[in-house]
Amino acid sequence: MFEQSAVDPHAREAALRDRIAELERQKSAAAAEQARLSVAWEKLRRTAEATAGVPASKRGRGLGTEIALARRESPNQGSKLLGLAKALVHEMPHTLALLTAGLLSEWRATLIVRESACLTVEDRRRLDNELCADPNALEGFGDARITAEAKKIAYRLDPQAVVDHAAKAPRDRYVSVRPAPEGMAFVTACVPMPQGVAVCATLDKAVKTNTDDRTRGQVMADTLVERVTGRPAEEPVPVTVNVVLSDDTLVDGGNHAATVEGYGPVPADVARSLITDSLDNDGEVALRRLYAGPAGGALVAMESKSRTFPKALAQFIRFRDDTCRTPYCNAPIRHIDHAHPARRGGPTTAVNGEGLCEHCNYVKEQSGWAVRVVPGESGRHTAEYTTPTGAVYRSTAPPIAGGMRVLTRDIHLVMPRRAA
Repeated sequence: MFEQSAVDPHAREAALRDRIAELERQKSAAAAEQARLSVAWEKLRRTAEATAGVPASKRGRGLGTEIALARRESPNQGSKLLGLAKALVHEMPHTLALLTAGLLSEWRATLIVRESACLTVEDRRRLDNELCADPNALEGFGDARITAEAKKIAYRLDPQAVVDHAAKAPRDRYVSVRPAPEGMAFVTACVPMPQGVAVCATLDKAVKTNTDDRTRGQVMADTLVERVTGRPAEEPVPVTVNVVLSDDTLVDGGNHAATVEGYGPVPADVARSLITDSLDNDGEVALRRLYAGPAGGALVAMESKSRTFPKALAQFIRFRDDTCRTPYCNAPIRHIDHAHPARRGGPTTAVNGEGLCEHCNYVKEQSGWAVRVVPGESGRHTAEYTTPTGAVYRSTAPPIAGGMRVLTRDIHLVMPRRAA
């Protein structure tokens, strides 16, 4: 364990300020060192795999996930960090120097690398020299200004590359949802700029023509829901939603939190409202009983003789794992797979099954990776991941509180207008 450094209660404000600034410089310097180490690690791995006869196209696979685990980040972030490290070490020495000196944060270095990604190596080095060769050039620059300066230089160096890169960007459009405080949710849409501007203009027009006492934000949110669902915001929307909660929460007014699949925990009152609103509006509610251990909230195992997880068993594992089981990965579950591979005799059971995102499922199949199920706290499902370097990480399924569960489906989500 690291010792906590004592803070002098008698220190002057200036001394505290200087110490905070120094720690920030150390964080940047540490990020620069992590970049150099990541590149060195990749070189060692690729050399070893080349010696072992691994095809060039497959060398280095999974290393981003190993870096992520070492840094306690998601696997997706680990791949980005490795890409950042390679760009800094091999192509952008001035940006790396500013990071090492503590004059540039890791995030701002990432912004510079990101805006130069469409350039050739030679042009990327020119951008690096023009933007970061002077240690004082970026003094006082925030994220937006650094991004803007990098964009301007990139466009001047190779306008066509920037245009071509922008033309390909719409392929990566997406919509996501994540929990927000107090039973709310953030719905994020990454769309082409003209569409994004059009959406905002449409919502703004709704604000200007609104005649009731709702706030600007309320009108825009309600209009967005109405345009997407095709119904007024106050009317229930018939969708299939899975809610996991205890019998006590459902019928006896218990206070155990429930879980909405794809969202996360919700208060007991909110879960009950989802179900009662569905019943009040002639919604169909199907109940499926699942059982959890009374102490630790571990769901009871299910088993199949099939090599492929049957639909019910796969759904069971999704409820149990909630998100990708790789440590630090919060991605949605896309694959249900065997911890101990089926090709090596691994059974198709809840105990040997785990929910994974697509990336993590492919990574664990790479040479040197191993996953095994180990005894967990209070019987909760625990998987142990061993990387090619021998590092071991554990991932435990979240607890399901309250004993027996009830799964409700095909409920009507009611989105009432909120008072101003």
